[in-house]
Amino acid sequence: TVSIGSRAVCYAKRPLEVWDRLGVADRMVAKGVSWKVGKVFFRDQLAYSFDLLPEDGHKMPAMINLQQYYLEEYMVEACNASDLVDLRWKHKLISLAQHEDHAVLTIETPDGIFKMEAEWVIACDGANSDTRRMVGGEFTGQFFQDRFLIADVVMKDASFPTERWFWFDPPFHRGQSVLLHKQSDNVWRIDFQLGWDADPDEAKKPENVIPRIQAMLGKDVEFELEWVSVYQFACRRIAQFRHGRVLFAGDAAHQVSPFGARGANTGVQDIDNLIWKLALVRSGQADASLIDSYHEERAFAADDNLLNSTRSTDFITPKSATSRVLRDAVLELAETEPFARSLVNSGRLSTPTPYVSSSLNSADASEFAGAMRPGTNCADAPVRDGAGNDGWLLAHLGQGFTLMCFGPAPADRFSVAGIDVKLLRVGVDLVDAQGLIAKRYDGQPGTVYLIRPDQHVAARWRSFDAEAVQAALQRCLGH
Repeated sequence: TVSIGSRAVCYAKRPLEVWDRLGVADRMVAKGVSWKVGKVFFRDQLAYSFDLLPEDGHKMPAMINLQQYYLEEYMVEACNASDLVDLRWKHKLISLAQHEDHAVLTIETPDGIFKMEAEWVIACDGANSDTRRMVGGEFTGQFFQDRFLIADVVMKDASFPTERWFWFDPPFHRGQSVLLHKQSDNVWRIDFQLGWDADPDEAKKPENVIPRIQAMLGKDVEFELEWVSVYQFACRRIAQFRHGRVLFAGDAAHQVSPFGARGANTGVQDIDNLIWKLALVRSGQADASLIDSYHEERAFAADDNLLNSTRSTDFITPKSATSRVLRDAVLELAETEPFARSLVNSGRLSTPTPYVSSSLNSADASEFAGAMRPGTNCADAPVRDGAGNDGWLLAHLGQGFTLMCFGPAPADRFSVAGIDVKLLRVGVDLVDAQGLIAKRYDGQPGTVYLIRPDQHVAARWRSFDAEAVQAALQRCLGH
């Protein structure tokens, strides 16, 4: 079934761009609550605020808040409308056997048990993955000895703005922290830190939850409880994302604390990284060894997310009296001293991890300004096509390899190893409507970018060189 209750809430710009390629993001953005401003409070004072997307010229917002069940419903409907997807309900994997070129899965259904074969199996069955247990893949990392109460509350007349608010040691919940987010349908997510000694069963009883919320909002504010749960969190991952013909993604591959919205967002990026590689391998255009770069790149991203998640958790839940004194001193300084604000960590929000050391990258041979170095996901920008239609750069990059040229292209088409590379000429096929493509990509005349199917930069040059492009594309194929 689609999920029920309170699960993922915040979806970041990068996953929205991935979903936009699949035609479902506009609906998510329309239903969700878009936001980009966050505020951090210490006791009863504003410590500082931040803006996740201070610049214009992007199609997707910095973040949306949307109940996970809506997001899943939209994707299920897209699956049902697609001829490429066979979506089956009430099918449970009960055993798995691997062979050199395929896996055999034993599946339990209400109509009985059957076996099926698959060239590849992608396991997305969550933090308690049965598939991971079947292949002997263990998690390593740490559980944090703290508990948080989630309360999804319906408030029609809430006075809070559409922002992320985080309190350290507020007057209404002394010694602990509280997080507030708005979702669609006038639902507000409130997270209360409880401490490790809290009894989870007692904490989530309405007679204990309601007084906490009244202390925060005031006894005169009307609200309804939609969902209440208590969670403990962990920061850990599987040692190898690939086990033969079985590939792990999302929470089945890595688990992070909820601060920073890294769970679902990084899971989407796992799949975006994997699928184009799997497609090339299945079509015979790349060797199966290309799949190993999935672990290389996404384990690197997972470690980055685990590091940020652990740092957030350590700041939010100090492990000693000394750590708490230091944390509180940072928060006090942040009210007046800009340098201290970079030290405040209420959950550094999810951003894509550039694959800066990936073996699929080609090193720069020239100097470039800006952030679009090889391994980085492409930045969006407003464009106008030859027919005068306004649009966005990412939509024109498509889902294959693209050679983006600033100026006339060296040829009408380009192919390597039987793979056709799309040519996109900025200034010819597309008008750089606000000059932001040239700015964000340091697109001097003659500059050429090779873009991967997951819209990450593979290589860039100051002028077209057929041999260099061919070598870079071969590197992307794992050759």
